[in-house]
Amino acid sequence: MKKKWLEQGYSDFANEGPDNLSVSRRNRTIVLGFLLLAPVLLLAQDVQPKVYAPAPTGVNLFTLGYAYSEGAMLFDRTIPVQNVNANIHSFNAAYSRSTALFGKAGRFDVVVPLVRGTWEGEVLEEVQSTSRFGIGDPVLRYALFISGAPALSKQEFAGFQPKTIVGVTIRMTVPLGQYDANNLINLGSNRWVFSPQVGVWHEIRNFTFEAYAGLWFFTDNKAFLGTQVRSQELLSSFQLHVSYSFPSGVWIAASSRQSLGGAVTVDDGDRLDPESNNRVGLTLSIPVGPRYSLKLLATTGLTTTIGNDYNTLSLVWQMVF
Repeated sequence: MKKKWLEQGYSDFANEGPDNLSVSRRNRTIVLGFLLLAPVLLLAQDVQPKVYAPAPTGVNLFTLGYAYSEGAMLFDRTIPVQNVNANIHSFNAAYSRSTALFGKAGRFDVVVPLVRGTWEGEVLEEVQSTSRFGIGDPVLRYALFISGAPALSKQEFAGFQPKTIVGVTIRMTVPLGQYDANNLINLGSNRWVFSPQVGVWHEIRNFTFEAYAGLWFFTDNKAFLGTQVRSQELLSSFQLHVSYSFPSGVWIAASSRQSLGGAVTVDDGDRLDPESNNRVGLTLSIPVGPRYSLKLLATTGLTTTIGNDYNTLSLVWQMVF
């Protein structure tokens, strides 16, 4: 029979007596392994082309998106958890506005996710499962095009032919998502995440080539399974995108994202192995009239050492105003 799992906090294990000490330590390791990965579901799926595509100032973009993710969660070999799979439905609402700063073009984005997910796996050879529904951590991002994309009005932009654009981005994850220190699976991470990034965008006829390099800095989660402190080291990421635009306005992009590092410790204990993961994706954008577009996205893990090895399909509706 399947049992509900990850519904209780570490305090249940901490109260065990000396005769059960070895079992308690094993359970603590299990608890650690699952929660290290659950709060970063959205981070792991971040494969996004066209971040540095220029636009005239004052343009607004409203986005509604749905994504379905399914697949495995992979753990360090010392963690006795096997055959863990997840099914996750996420709904995202986003607002973007193109801006001007010091004569340079830029863009501000805010994203709020709503997530429903189910996790199932074998803990000490026993099949267990849990589910969650609620708000994830909102994400704020500002991109500034420091070279190749001056701030232009709609009239000026009509005659603009960009070639090479260099941009910088600062992204911030705000810890407002659903989080309970007594639960082992959470939709929020209970910590701030800051990610600076530099990117290059280059256009050759109908092709666009993009390369991004970013760093991820994490504050400590000081309410990890009660009062423990969860710390994560610096994580680096690299993205490559190649897209082709058709005369009709349809474009398609192939993408790759590599992430390295991000080893985790809890209460200055053992350092878990860092990740070395690569995801690939395809994006198809179809204009629907002058103000609307539909995007279809698919991503999958090419190589995954530790973390979420999900296949994700997304449908995105966008409105420009």
